Amino acid sequence: MNRNNAYRISILGILSAIIFIQTMVPFLGFLPTGFVNITIIHITVIVAAIVLGPIDGGIVGLVWGIGTIIRAWTSPTSIIDTTVFTNPFVAIIPRILVGLIAGYIYLIFKNNGKHKIFGMGLASAVGSLTNTVLVLVLMRLMYASTLASAYGTQVSSLNAVLLGIVGVNGIPELIAAVIIAPAISVAILKSNKFLDK
Repeated sequence: MNRNNAYRISILGILSAIIFIQTMVPFLGFLPTGFVNITIIHITVIVAAIVLGPIDGGIVGLVWGIGTIIRAWTSPTSIIDTTVFTNPFVAIIPRILVGLIAGYIYLIFKNNGKHKIFGMGLASAVGSLTNTVLVLVLMRLMYASTLASAYGTQVSSLNAVLLGIVGVNGIPELIAAVIIAPAISVAILKSNKFLDK
């Protein structure tokens, strides 16, 4: 039992380190486009949530959020980074919730072998949407005028712009999560069967 716990902590540490590297290095965790970043970091958080559980998924999400703040201060990649992603409410809370929500959704299906892969896919989809929707909603509520200025639009037209971001960024992020996160999770669980108990 102690050996298994030590192994779980090791996997948590490895995934947290991967998240931190992905957060800091462009093209490993996000694709900078000038206005917004297409994120692929959420896949690592979802994998952590599936293979280690919702609490550990939330911890890996926390690491992502802290890394986001550090990157926004030290090497911003878009014109809104230093304004928006230095705020812990925007940078951290959605990231933690990705891990928690994805993990709890997977737990519903975990003990049903027939629907386990479906549960992984659903957890990945909802986890991805959690990040996209919460970040954009918080940005809209807290930084409407800054966003309107950054995107060259009026505050009254901002909702349409943000919906466009959901389409351009959110849908590819969701598709990537649904394909990649279950595949990685299955591989980890097959080689570490004690994690799936």
